[in-house]
Parts: sequence; structure tokens; C-alpha cells
Amino acid sequence: MNTSLEEYKGVFVFAQQVDNVINNIAFELIGKGRDLAEVLGTEVTAVLVGSDVKKLADELAEYGADRVIVVDDPELKEYRTEPYAHALASVINKYKPDIFLVGATAIGRDLAPRVSARVHTGLTADCTQLEIGDFPLEPRANMEQKHNQLLMTRPAFGGNTIATIACPDFRPQMATVRPGVMQKKERKAGVKANVEEFNPGFTPDNKYVEIMEIVKAVSDTVDIMDAKILVSGGRGMGNAENFKMLDDLAEVLGATVSCSRAVVDAGWKPKDLQVGQTGKTVRPNVYFAIGISGAIQHLAGMEESDIIVAINKDDTAPIFDVADYGIVGDLNKIVPALTEKLRAELAAKQ
Repeated sequence: MNTSLEEYKGVFVFAQQVDNVINNIAFELIGKGRDLAEVLGTEVTAVLVGSDVKKLADELAEYGADRVIVVDDPELKEYRTEPYAHALASVINKYKPDIFLVGATAIGRDLAPRVSARVHTGLTADCTQLEIGDFPLEPRANMEQKHNQLLMTRPAFGGNTIATIACPDFRPQMATVRPGVMQKKERKAGVKANVEEFNPGFTPDNKYVEIMEIVKAVSDTVDIMDAKILVSGGRGMGNAENFKMLDDLAEVLGATVSCSRAVVDAGWKPKDLQVGQTGKTVRPNVYFAIGISGAIQHLAGMEESDIIVAINKDDTAPIFDVADYGIVGDLNKIVPALTEKLRAELAAKQ
């Protein structure tokens, strides 16, 4: 590299927006970025890309961004790989961030690898933990131990082990982070953004996709990542019809129904209700794991829940290792009984 690594400063996050609404992942990344920046003694910069998006900058500042770089151009109205990759790579080449974080959304998973390739750096995908430390973690003979490195932790080998990855020789250190894993800071209303506008120029060429039509899927399901109480069913439910039991329990609790991967694979529930490593990461106040054995891939998506209640007929199921409350028995008897008990309790209070 022509530029020395010391020239790269600051924690940058990609503030994803669609239809001029900022995605929640942007606030989560700023929150984590603040933690990293405090250790490094640096600032957090949000990179906002789109058309007529400058008005969104204050919202990013309210969640903790010290600075907002706005790349605003009509070519950026809808997400397209080429102009967005050009925008982010240009920002990196101009501002030289030490760390650059992107949400592992559909857009982020498409965008981040292309940007990292253009600026010739590494990318660690689907990180579950980020911290500043030494690399290698322990001193090794004939190998320099570097300090203040971004240590990026992610599940590997199908979730059977955890890998800690660093990028000591190239900058920026780039990672994608799954939505729901990091926590946003408390919003401070009224904070005004320190905005810097930058436009590298956009000239459509043969790599630019032309969008003919956008068709939005209409869904009446609640996003399970926003739910305070989740009633989640697994393979032990037996069949799709038995989820009526969970619907009844969820109705009494004011909860949302979710599921494990086995349920999606069986075609009983849609993918957007799946919790786990290949689904969504959730952290509700209460998580009911019903007929879920608790494979490590599922635990990765829900173990940060405040209270976990497990119902399973197998008393050796791994789900009981993380559960705050466990009931061993037949869910076909326990769930209806629990629902009736709760319904009676609520009726008595009204």
C-alpha cells in the first residue's frame, strides 16, 4: 500500500436508508462504533448515501454520530450496487477510516464485499462481537503483536466454533454486523449533526443497472426483531397445525410467534419468522422456546433474551442450559394449560 496505516483514523459506519428512512442497523452500528471509538480515542462518522437525504443527518447525530458525511446524488435514489460501491469506496479513499462497519442486511451483504475489494482490504462477514485488542491474541515467536486492532468475532464451521479475525496489514478494517446483535445508544433529541457533503461524481456506464419497476411485498407480519415477547416453536411442534397453540398463547400475552430453522425447512412457517444464525437475531424481554432443542445455531439468535422459558419433553435438550425457566413435558398438554391459566389471570385482573 502507498499510504501508511497510521494515516487511517476514526470509526466509520454505513448509515443504510431506504425510501429516505434510516434502517435501525445504522443506529446499532453507531452505538457499537461509539464503544470502539472511546477505546481508540477517536470519533464516529456515519456515511449517509442517497438522494435528498441530508435532512436525515440530525437523526444519526441524535444516536451518537460525531460527524455525518452525506453523499447525495440523483443516481443514488434507489440502491444499486455500482453507484453505491463507488460512493463508499470514494469516501474511504478520501477520508481514510481506520474501521468501517456495514450492516449485514440484503444491501450490506451485496455492498460491503465489493467495496472492500475496491479499496484492497479484508472483510469479516456476519460478526457477532467487535472489540479493540492485540493481534495475535497471545504473543508468538517471530511474529509482531500489534495493538489497537479490531478483533472481529463470528461463528465458523456452521456455528460449531467461534473465530476471532483481524486485518492487521490493511485498512480500513471492515466488518458486516447482523441486525439486532449490537445495541444502539439512548437517543438524545435535538442534537444537530456536523455535516460534511461529498460527491465523487456519478457517470452512468455499462455497469449501472436500470431499475424498471419496484414491487414492494406487502406483509402484515410483525418484525420479530421488534417484539417484546416471542413465542417460538421448533421441530417438536410436530406439524404446522399445532402452531395454533402458539398463536393462542401469543394472543393472550400480546406476543409474536417465531420459529426455528427446522420449522422453515419443513414449510410450516415463512423465513422472516426464523430465529437463529441463518435467521434473525432477537433480544426480547421474554422468549418462549417450545419444542426447540437448542442447537448452537439457534442459540446464537436468541441467547441475549432477558428471560428464556423452555418447554421440551427431552430433559437433556441444550435449550435448558440457557433457559431461566424450564418445563420438561408434553408441549401439547403444557401449552394449552399455560394459555388457559394466563387467560384466567388476565380476566381476574380486568
